[in-house]
Amino acid sequence: ADPSLGNLDVDSCLRTLSASRDPGEIVHALRTLTRNLEDAEFTRLHYTHAIQVLVSAHCLGRSCDDEEIKKLWCEMFLRGPPDQTLLLLLDTISSRGESAALERCMSVLEKFLSSGRLQLLLWSRCEVGGACSDSPQLRETIIGHLAALPSITCNHLHTDTPDTFLPQQYYPLLAASMLDTLEKTCCALRAGQDCSLGFVAQVLGKVCIQGYSSQIFETLAPRLSSLTRVDPLWQRVTQRLLEKVPERCTECVITGLIRSLSGLMGNLVLTNKKAQFVLTHKLLLQQYQHTTPLLKSVLGYLALDSERRTLLKQVVRSVCQVWCNSSAVKHTSVEQQLYVSKALLLCVALLSRSEIQELRQEMFQCMLGGVQCRLDSGIERIRRMGMIVGECLSHKLDTPGSQLKFQVSKMKAFCMLQKLQMCTSHFYYYNCGLEIFISFLDSFSSKADGSAGQSAPSEAGRGSDSELDSDDDLTPYDMSADQEKKKSAPPRYVRDCLEALMSSDDAERVELSLQLAEALLRKNVKATQEVSVQFSKVLLHLEDRYSTPHFHTLRQKAMVALTVTDIKPVVDYWTTEFYSLNYSLRQRMDILEVLALSAQELSEPIINKHAGAQPISAVTALEQRDDITHWRQIVEKRIQSKTRRISKGGTPSVKAVPNRYAPVAGFFFFPLLRNYDKPQVTFDLLGSDHLVLGRLLHTLGLLMHLAINAPMGRALLDFVWAVRFHTDQMVRRGVVFAVCGVFLSMPGENLLTELGDDLMETRAWLADVAENDCDADCRSLAVQSLMLLDKNLKTQLPKLLLSFIPNQTMFEF
Repeated sequence: ADPSLGNLDVDSCLRTLSASRDPGEIVHALRTLTRNLEDAEFTRLHYTHAIQVLVSAHCLGRSCDDEEIKKLWCEMFLRGPPDQTLLLLLDTISSRGESAALERCMSVLEKFLSSGRLQLLLWSRCEVGGACSDSPQLRETIIGHLAALPSITCNHLHTDTPDTFLPQQYYPLLAASMLDTLEKTCCALRAGQDCSLGFVAQVLGKVCIQGYSSQIFETLAPRLSSLTRVDPLWQRVTQRLLEKVPERCTECVITGLIRSLSGLMGNLVLTNKKAQFVLTHKLLLQQYQHTTPLLKSVLGYLALDSERRTLLKQVVRSVCQVWCNSSAVKHTSVEQQLYVSKALLLCVALLSRSEIQELRQEMFQCMLGGVQCRLDSGIERIRRMGMIVGECLSHKLDTPGSQLKFQVSKMKAFCMLQKLQMCTSHFYYYNCGLEIFISFLDSFSSKADGSAGQSAPSEAGRGSDSELDSDDDLTPYDMSADQEKKKSAPPRYVRDCLEALMSSDDAERVELSLQLAEALLRKNVKATQEVSVQFSKVLLHLEDRYSTPHFHTLRQKAMVALTVTDIKPVVDYWTTEFYSLNYSLRQRMDILEVLALSAQELSEPIINKHAGAQPISAVTALEQRDDITHWRQIVEKRIQSKTRRISKGGTPSVKAVPNRYAPVAGFFFFPLLRNYDKPQVTFDLLGSDHLVLGRLLHTLGLLMHLAINAPMGRALLDFVWAVRFHTDQMVRRGVVFAVCGVFLSMPGENLLTELGDDLMETRAWLADVAENDCDADCRSLAVQSLMLLDKNLKTQLPKLLLSFIPNQTMFEF
């Protein structure tokens, strides 16, 4: 090689490359520079300036057909210091427009990546002393460019980006370069040479924190797994790499690694406090977006080593405290509670018998407190979750005197719990019984009880069919037209039906009476009106003594039929009994459901009634005709204001029709507001009976919505305003639903005149709910209410402003 170039020689070569048009001179200058690429003094002082000149010079463009010049030009980039080359090429690509220089830089960068220069860059920073002269700013810049190469290139090149620069190809290449660097590190350590993994760890952390951990570990994890399984040195190197990851990136790296393979971490959780916090607290209690397999990986990692099992017991205690915390149940979303419930089941599954005895007291308190606070919730999914987890914990604790049993799909739940009980080893329990139970918890958190509980009986039925008499040669009788004889005659009159429900001890007669009650009550209006209140009382107190099929549905339909047939007396009875003493919560909920269903039926237009029904004029009082005319005008105006005209043709006449609910809406609505703040011995609406309070709010909102333009909005807002910050999710949903009903039902001008002083405060509260409430349904309802309010205000404000403009005649002289 030639002796080292001096400053004057370098300047002479660079001037030739910048200005010369002679290919011979250009070749000579390039050869001179490339021969000195191995010289440390040249690369330290002159290399960066030299490649800057090469990028901006026109020598390659003027001699594009000279293959030797192209080859020497590429060698200058591919044989020099890789960090300086990478920085210059990426900066050039991100700052140049479409040009020959941009194309040359893209081409040489592709060759840079494919020729192993990434491995050389990483290894140069692993050798002790190799990067001592780097400033922190330069080091951070190199790491940032390495981690964000796809983003830098794609943001500038867009659809012209080569496939090599895309994340799907670049990050596996970077991971392979890391593996090569770790392999060289192991070889150097065996040879007695010191190495540093800080730079590689920082690159790994930077890539993971930018969201590409899966692409990195898909390549990195399998290879590391096979190497660390047989080589202790690889175990030390891998754990040292993870320990060197910057603290701010630890969570992203561990999450990505544990998705792929948790065994690579060794005992990192014992030596790294940040990793311990992430694995034992953050992934389990502060986040809930992760999948069940990731939960299994985290807890399985803690359980696999005897030194880490202490942390597993610590996790069990923490999860138990959260699961039985009533405040957490009230202020966290259903999805997060489901996530914690899965974590609790998985933790308990991994405990040995001795550990269960050690943690028995904490788990017992968790079971009792957690089940109780979930059964008090107004959300059905939360109640179901408490039942399932409670049964599982009770079974695992093996407490004969206090086994929890709930009616949650008995057949299927029993089979699954039997499988859990039969598990004898942790491995079998972890992989078989728990899999089924976790899927059972998932399905029951989103489906109704009935849909999950009908498969086992049907399967049992099919199994019994296969074991029937095997006399296949005998021809069966055709019994398709046969009918079962009834011992009791069905009732033909309303009073007979009432008498059967009141005093009969015949199960068949009671069933027939319930089946025919609705039809008899609707058909015989006069007879129904004579005994309507007495019949209502009997139905309200009626119990399912004989396990009558569809008992609750038949009873509810009969109660609705009574209400719509004799409106005022029956509604007065329902609303009075709702706040009376000695009624169960189920009966009070039944009253609210009947009022809501009756109001919905009465709100239907009269012309839609079937021919067999009693004419509406016979049921509606005559003195209501003026009110009906008034309602017709309001409905016509509402339809006109919401109709969009496309052409200027004749306006079709829209005729509004009356309904039966509008004249009697006040009888449904206002009595439900009179005693809500008076607690009784057996009923405290604003206290512990928040399940009924939530249903009451939904019912009031529905009654308000069905009574469009009725003057009830002010009263409803005053009522719900007192409970808008309730801790129960069901109550908050009811509050927002009621407010939404007010905005739907009240005309825009009435909103401004009657509620003008409170609208801004209501809007601010709705915005806070839409942004910060833990329940997704509350947030969604709040957004809808805000949209309705804004729409009404935008429609009415211009009209309000026009009303203040003086008449033109006032300015005429």
